[in-house]
Amino acid sequence: MPPQQAESPATKAKVTGVVLFYLCAALAMVMANKWVLNDTKAPLFFLTTQLCIAVCLFLIADTLRMLPDRLTLDVKVCKGLVPMVGLSVLGLSLSNYTLKYVDASVYQVARGLVLPFTVGVSGVVLHTRPSLRILFACGIVTMGFFCGVFLDRVPMSLIGVGCGVASSTITATHSVVIKQSLDIVNKSTILLSWYTNLLSIFVLAPIVFLVEGTEVVKLLSGADELVREPGAMSALRTFVVGSLITGVVGFMMSLASLLSIKVTSPITHMVSSAVRGVAASLLGMWLFSEVISAGRAGSIAIILGGSIYYTWVKHVEAEAAKGYERVPMGDVERGQKPE
Repeated sequence: MPPQQAESPATKAKVTGVVLFYLCAALAMVMANKWVLNDTKAPLFFLTTQLCIAVCLFLIADTLRMLPDRLTLDVKVCKGLVPMVGLSVLGLSLSNYTLKYVDASVYQVARGLVLPFTVGVSGVVLHTRPSLRILFACGIVTMGFFCGVFLDRVPMSLIGVGCGVASSTITATHSVVIKQSLDIVNKSTILLSWYTNLLSIFVLAPIVFLVEGTEVVKLLSGADELVREPGAMSALRTFVVGSLITGVVGFMMSLASLLSIKVTSPITHMVSSAVRGVAASLLGMWLFSEVISAGRAGSIAIILGGSIYYTWVKHVEAEAAKGYERVPMGDVERGQKPE
């Protein structure tokens, strides 16, 4: 059989296009979420609406054969994804509450412990031993978080920060569970996203009814419109427009993430995340009149710097591991170093 041809690397234009699209989509997601959450008292109902829109778009895309994998509905798969769905619902809910109670400009600070928690959970669950440089990177990120929370002169909601820390813990656990969940759906990220969105709706629906039932009735009936200023957009219209924007953008990000993983390197992805964090802070200041103090700016810079350093260290360690694997076993036993 003829040898398989290696897949040609992505062009600079393609990489740039993917990075810019993912960057713009992520920014639109955060800003639209913040816009709606500033005006609604039903964040869980908002999340459920987003998931419903995403599921509808998945079905349309599957009907038009736009997805690389056909959508399925298997009860056995649903049972296997219960831990994944539970963590996803809890993480997204806490993330929405975080964004509701803190400024968009410091959302990244409130959830700044995702990286240290992820390394810690991986060490406990997967029995991995992080290197000293990895621990140093986690230390930098942790220092940035505490600087932003305790050394900033601008008041920050303790409820929002608490939700952010809890969300970081769930996200870290989720990143470990997702590896096991991919095996259930034959490594298909499309199917995993489809099942997660669909099953999350069934988990959230009774919770919304019990926790936010009264607020949902007020929202849909327009009961709050009597106390609004003349000419202001109604709460229901804000909710509907914001749900459509975030639902569509969220679905597109699910697809774009596949392309992003395929054509970009981890370092490129982390640098784009850093740019996204800075842009989110500037947009929050411009759109919502948020205050960017020196403490907040310094905290964001420290967290992003530690995250970029972590990504670089992981890249270097991965390349070193590949080089070690290329050395013949006999040479390793004789003490030869990998090239």
